[in-house]
Amino acid sequence: MVKEAVEYLNCHQDGIYIDGTLGSGGHSLEILKCSSPNGRLIGIDWDEDAITVAKNRLNHFQDRVTIIYDNFNNLGDIVRNLKVHEVDGILLDLGVSSIQLENEDRGFSFRLEGPIDMRMDKSSRLKAFDLVNSFSIPELEQILWNYGEERFGKRIARSIADYRKHKPISTTVELADIVSAAIPSRFRPKRIHPATKAFQAIRIAVNDEFRNLETAIQVGIDLLRKGGRFCVISFHSLEDRIVKQSFRLLERGCICPPGMPECNCQKESEVKVLTKKPVLPSEDEIRENPRSRSAKLRVAERI
Repeated sequence: MVKEAVEYLNCHQDGIYIDGTLGSGGHSLEILKCSSPNGRLIGIDWDEDAITVAKNRLNHFQDRVTIIYDNFNNLGDIVRNLKVHEVDGILLDLGVSSIQLENEDRGFSFRLEGPIDMRMDKSSRLKAFDLVNSFSIPELEQILWNYGEERFGKRIARSIADYRKHKPISTTVELADIVSAAIPSRFRPKRIHPATKAFQAIRIAVNDEFRNLETAIQVGIDLLRKGGRFCVISFHSLEDRIVKQSFRLLERGCICPPGMPECNCQKESEVKVLTKKPVLPSEDEIRENPRSRSAKLRVAERI
């Protein structure tokens, strides 16, 4: 949803924009084009592989681009270190990238055999291997439900625990087979791989993705100048719920309990939500990029 996201950012010359999920640089490239000749871009990613790809792709715009290897939940520190006080727009494109999915050594895909890793940042200590081979059954069950809404989380957690009694679970295909076998055949989804929700949940837990998102939204809104926009593209209902609820809370302002005769919290509305319903990908985009079918774009404007 590059076209829609960049349009909602409302890019202009002299603007300063943050692409908090730089990836291969596709969104950043369009932001730079739309903010020419002198708009500035701060690109952030915590995946060194993505940084390398994006640097090559954006090389032509060197003087207008600052690329930072970091987590977008550190937006405040990143901007302060660059001596920037306000920005005109922020974009987050959540989830796992093609760079990560298509590299079997990164361990994100259940379709490619590789080590169970799933770290966005390869310097992080916790790997998916550690999680599936050491977490307790209740901990695994909680992760599978809280981050994947996997209804068979208890069965999957028990199957994982039973399997690892004999040997560590080492590969993505091994884990995918364990998960699939734990789900009764009549309940296995038809449109997606049976291990999709489990892999999603484990990845989110390994990378603490929900906490990072919540932090980035709150910090990012404070960085926007009046009229600046925050765009978030999410790919599943739990991410989208966080974005939707965060934007609504920031728009509502007052958090006093219902029935209070007057406001005592002194909290004022900080944003106007521009997308009462999420923007969805076009049919053409879904045909060209089937992974985009679940994408949802939400946008809030600083007031």
